[in-house]
Amino acid sequence: MGSIAITDPLFESVRLGALTLKHRVVLAPLTRMRAGKESEGVYVPNELNVEYYSQRASEGGFMLTEATPISRHAAGYPGVPGIFTSSQIAGWKKVTDAVHAKGGYIYCQLWHVGRATVSSFIEGKEVLGASEIPISGNALDGSEYAASPPRAMTIEEIQDTVKEYVSAAKRAREAGFDGVEVHGANGYLLDQFLHDNVNTRTDEYGGSIEKRSRIILEVLKAVSAEIGADRVGIRLSPYNYFQDTRDSNPNANWLTLCSMIAGLPEESRPAYVHMVEPRFDEVMDEAAKIDSLASDKPSLDVFRPTLKKSGISLLAAGSFNAENAGSKLAAGGADAVVFGRYFISNPDLPRRLKEGLPLTPYDRTTFYGADPAEKGYTDYPFYTK
Repeated sequence: MGSIAITDPLFESVRLGALTLKHRVVLAPLTRMRAGKESEGVYVPNELNVEYYSQRASEGGFMLTEATPISRHAAGYPGVPGIFTSSQIAGWKKVTDAVHAKGGYIYCQLWHVGRATVSSFIEGKEVLGASEIPISGNALDGSEYAASPPRAMTIEEIQDTVKEYVSAAKRAREAGFDGVEVHGANGYLLDQFLHDNVNTRTDEYGGSIEKRSRIILEVLKAVSAEIGADRVGIRLSPYNYFQDTRDSNPNANWLTLCSMIAGLPEESRPAYVHMVEPRFDEVMDEAAKIDSLASDKPSLDVFRPTLKKSGISLLAAGSFNAENAGSKLAAGGADAVVFGRYFISNPDLPRRLKEGLPLTPYDRTTFYGADPAEKGYTDYPFYTK
């Protein structure tokens, strides 16, 4: 990495709903699988998690937690802390206290994996999704997703799930979080409703993009009614391929979704939409991803005016670094930039970007757990020279 100082506009203050940020370097939601196991399928934030988030907190900085299951049966991965038990609330309270002690802000990202799990991980319960189409490949325990194919959720189950998001948001506030981000991206439950290659429903939650978006709007309205819209955000990934999602017309379909979000009453309109750049992919390299999308002319700029007109901020994520983050903001392409991999390996990333200090490279092999657990998690150095 080069040593390029970024002074404007990454370090200008910005209003984000109920929060006033002192800079625009945001910690991405990053699954790290380091929580402590309390019982089967129940993982609780521990002191290592407290240290990790505290290291990355900064005065007036904004952070997002790792994706956090809203219920015992919403989960799909081991080592991921949820927000559905009293012990988890207590564990997260230590995290939020540590972040607030350094003057930072933190939202809990609310997660339901939908079909991205297997029945053995959710107490033998049926896997639920938008439709009955399983993900290809294997789950983390080695079992095939196709061996636990999803059952299309009933209307009643969809409505119950919306209520689960509300309950989780309430618990997140109890745990001291400044707000919540609804995870509507990366091929998990809400995104499974959005993508037309996954959602084959013929009821009011399937078919047109307006109907496929219905669950998103219902969650946003219900959560906003519980904790206030100025403390709610949502993550979307229109160009996502992860978890076998691939939409036929992401520009048009997500523009419709953004128009519907922007058209919500003010008391239901989220503070921000957090979107993933088309160049980013969990498997493909950047060149291959862009080449695969070339005919669609992908760009988050398609969605920006519609959101901005309704006072909704845009957070952009996906392969940002010292060279391209400032220019994204300078061009008016986003209100803040969300960093993942470089925030993993540089706990003091805001300072390094502001002062043009070199960035420590990241170790991919430690992203999703390591032995010992602190390896690649809390042992990355702060800049001291």
